[in-house]
Amino acid sequence: MFDLIFFGLLLVSALSVLASAVRIVPEYKRLVVLRMGRSVGAKGPGIVLLVPFLDRGISVDLRETFFDVPPQTCITADNASVSIDFLVYDKVIDPVRSVLEVEDFNGAARGLAITTLRAVVGSMSLDDVLSKRDEINRILHEKLDEVTDRWGIRVMAVEIREVVPPRTVEEAMTRQMAAERVRRAT
Repeated sequence: MFDLIFFGLLLVSALSVLASAVRIVPEYKRLVVLRMGRSVGAKGPGIVLLVPFLDRGISVDLRETFFDVPPQTCITADNASVSIDFLVYDKVIDPVRSVLEVEDFNGAARGLAITTLRAVVGSMSLDDVLSKRDEINRILHEKLDEVTDRWGIRVMAVEIREVVPPRTVEEAMTRQMAAERVRRAT
């Protein structure tokens, strides 16, 4: 009886070790394998066998993702403050570098996007910021992609959602548009 219980426990533990050694990796993911702390490389898709107690697998999603940058108050070159929020679309190109080169690439990319936005807007006048969204998107995309490339990440696109000028500037713009309409009407 004791031998049967011991054999059952041994069989269950052997099956659990075997189950932890076999991983099924979907097409859109890769498993970065670390053997005793050293990178063995990216494995998958399909069935991946890990050496129990020696290998550790870190799953990396290869699909394009996005993160939202909440509204950031930026000062333009002519000392006007604007609030800008935007989206950044990125994709893992090299799963091994995305694990080994940066701890949290989404958080790092978000911080980089905010500081880059402030630098870009700080070098432009308020009129340029309001009228040249595409140029700001392009500059942000280039600068972010340049830095994230070393992490194995590619920035696919940067899209500004909204640029909110100060209330006084909005009121002045509204008055200007109304005056232009009156001028055309007369």
